[in-house]
Amino acid sequence: MALDHITVNPLPKQAMKAELLDAETERKLAYAWRDQRDVQALHRLINAYMRLAISMASKFKRYGAPMNDLIQEAGLGLMKAADKFDPDRGVRFSTYAVWWIKASIQDYVMRNWSMVRTGSTAAQKSLFFNMRRVQAQLERQAYAQGARLDRHQLHEKIASEIGVPLRDVEMMDGRLAGGDFSLNAVQSSEAEGREWIDVLEDDSAQAAELVEGSHDRRQLRRWLVEAMQGLSGREKLIVVARKLKSPPRTLEDLGRELKLSKERVRQLEAGAFQKMRKLLETRSREVQRLLS
Repeated sequence: MALDHITVNPLPKQAMKAELLDAETERKLAYAWRDQRDVQALHRLINAYMRLAISMASKFKRYGAPMNDLIQEAGLGLMKAADKFDPDRGVRFSTYAVWWIKASIQDYVMRNWSMVRTGSTAAQKSLFFNMRRVQAQLERQAYAQGARLDRHQLHEKIASEIGVPLRDVEMMDGRLAGGDFSLNAVQSSEAEGREWIDVLEDDSAQAAELVEGSHDRRQLRRWLVEAMQGLSGREKLIVVARKLKSPPRTLEDLGRELKLSKERVRQLEAGAFQKMRKLLETRSREVQRLLS
C-alpha cells in the first residue's frame, strides 16, 4: 500500500511551518492521489494538515497517554483519511479528516487505558469520553436547583443523557474510578506482607480430588476389563473396533472382515453392550446411576 511509504514529521514546531492549502490546491492534490496514486501529492496533503492532527491530539492529554504517541496515532488517522477521501463529494479535506483522526486517537486511548479492554462499540466509546463531562454538567444543574443526586440517580441521568444502558454506566464508572491493580502488590506495608495473588482461589484440582479421580478411573478400568471378559471373541472384536479405536471402524468394514451383514454386526454390538451393562450394574450403584 502506498501509505506504507509515506512519512510525516510529527514535531509540532515543524508541522506548524507546513504550507496552508487553499480549496483548489487541496482538491488537485486529492485527485492526483486518488486517480494517479501520486505519492508526492499525498505526502504534501498529509503534511499540510498535520497541524490539525496535532491540535486534536493535544485535547486527549488528560487521559494520561504520552503526547508523542497521541500525535503518532493522530497522524495515522490523517493518513487513513487521505487514502479514503473522495474530492467529488465537495467537502474540504479537513472536515473529512477530523472524524478519522478522532477515531484513531480514541481507539488508541481506549486500548491503552487498561490491561482489560474497556470497550469498542460506539456507545461504549461515547460513554468513555463523555461520562465525566456529562456527570459534571448534571451535578452543576442539580446544585443550581438546590437538589442533590445520589449515585444511582446520577447514573440514571447519565444513561439517559448519553443514550446507553444503565449497567454500562455503572460498569464504566467503576473502570474510570481507578486503574489496574497489580496482583503482586502486598496487602500491607510490612516487608513480609502477603501478596494479593496469594488469596485467590486455586481453580485447579486439589490433591484429594486428584486421588479420588485416579482411584475411580482404576476401578472403572477393572470393571470394564471384567465386563469384556464375559464377551465372545467376535463380540470383543466388535466392541474394541467400534469404541476403543480411533478412528472407529464402520459396520460395513467389520461386516466384510467377519463375513456378516451390516445389520448383523449392529445386532452383535448391541448385544455385547447389553451384556457389559448387566455386569457393570452388579458392581456398583454409582455405575448403575451413571448408566441409567
